Amino acid sequence: MALNIVGKIDESVKINHVLASVSDKTGLDVLIPGLVAANPEVMIYSTGGTYKAIQNILGENASRNLTAVSEYTGQPEMQGGLVKTLDFKIYLGLLSETYNEAHKVDLARVGAVALDMVVVNLYPFQSTVAQDGVTPEKARTNIDIGGPCMVRASAKNYLRVASVTDPTDYAGILRELQAGDATLSLATRLRLMKKAFAHTADYDAAIAAYFVEQSVADVEACFTVA
Repeated sequence: MALNIVGKIDESVKINHVLASVSDKTGLDVLIPGLVAANPEVMIYSTGGTYKAIQNILGENASRNLTAVSEYTGQPEMQGGLVKTLDFKIYLGLLSETYNEAHKVDLARVGAVALDMVVVNLYPFQSTVAQDGVTPEKARTNIDIGGPCMVRASAKNYLRVASVTDPTDYAGILRELQAGDATLSLATRLRLMKKAFAHTADYDAAIAAYFVEQSVADVEACFTVA
């Protein structure tokens, strides 16, 4: 398999398209208006509870700056929200490279946009398994699939995409956007990439640490086993 080795990137990237899906909605009421203030044409793609929260934050401007992921992809969410963002159109937007002509053709072919920022934090696995009496089934249902995939894809493509996983970073990001014509620097994208991969590594380690302690009997106790 031939790998894509990139030779040319932009030091600053304008944030035009944002994908947002967060369990912890802390700071959204600051981040979302700040993104719109920095770039009034920004489009935010979102799902589920995050979509509703952003819709409430934007109010009458929601129709201008907010799109449901299901509307963008043309695919409804799977029952229970199990599949929302795992879509070819989404990952073209996350992994496409600015100066790759083949990627431009792919984006145009499916009507996709290049996503410039991902705002994601994951299902609260660690806090769930810290509760008294938590069962393996409750732990299992709090394993995030789409979130880590979006974080890893955006972090891998830090050459063009900002992977935002920590609400404490929102204020600094907004300051940079406001000072730089809605752009983020390579230095910031690289810093966010390092933090993003640490975030998913800690998350996977917590899942592994919990389930290594669970026996088959612990799991069977959660279900009627046919």
